[in-house]
Amino acid sequence: MARTPSNMNPLGFRAPYFDLWEPSTGKNRRLYDVRGKHGLLVMFICNHCPFVVHIKEELIKLGLEYNDKGIGIVAINSNDIETHPDDHPDKMIEQDYPFPYLFDESQKIAKIYDAACTPDFFLFDAKLKCVYRGQLDDSRPESEIPVDGRDLRKAMEALLNNSAISPNQKASLGCNIKWKTN
Repeated sequence: MARTPSNMNPLGFRAPYFDLWEPSTGKNRRLYDVRGKHGLLVMFICNHCPFVVHIKEELIKLGLEYNDKGIGIVAINSNDIETHPDDHPDKMIEQDYPFPYLFDESQKIAKIYDAACTPDFFLFDAKLKCVYRGQLDDSRPESEIPVDGRDLRKAMEALLNNSAISPNQKASLGCNIKWKTN
């Protein structure tokens, strides 16, 4: 399994706009539809990646917990479904996440966000400025470290409490995004 780190772009960039299809509802969702009163978490994930499968239950917990606290959450799948059919929109519906799970067929949004891996996390404040980009926690598939979402949760709690978020953030690590070749 390949290990690709997130790009760790400079903090403070504004959340790029998106308008993407949500397979489970058949409707499109836009950036402003999914943002919360206090901010927005944008996650690049997919169905098949062992790193995402490893943290899926924690992602569900985050969705259930923080949507009610005013942080919108959205997941985006940008993988090439020709080379990775397990990431097809029909299979996205089966994931049953408590937040919108959108399909970036053109891969344009992943490129605009400079997403590199699955999972890749971007947390934005109420003004849609990036305050965190990094890992969920230190757990990885086949590690002894439990999945608890510590790093991302700490940033989300600081955002809710108007506290400073440390700029010392660890890159996420996962499978590379499966880019189209043509």
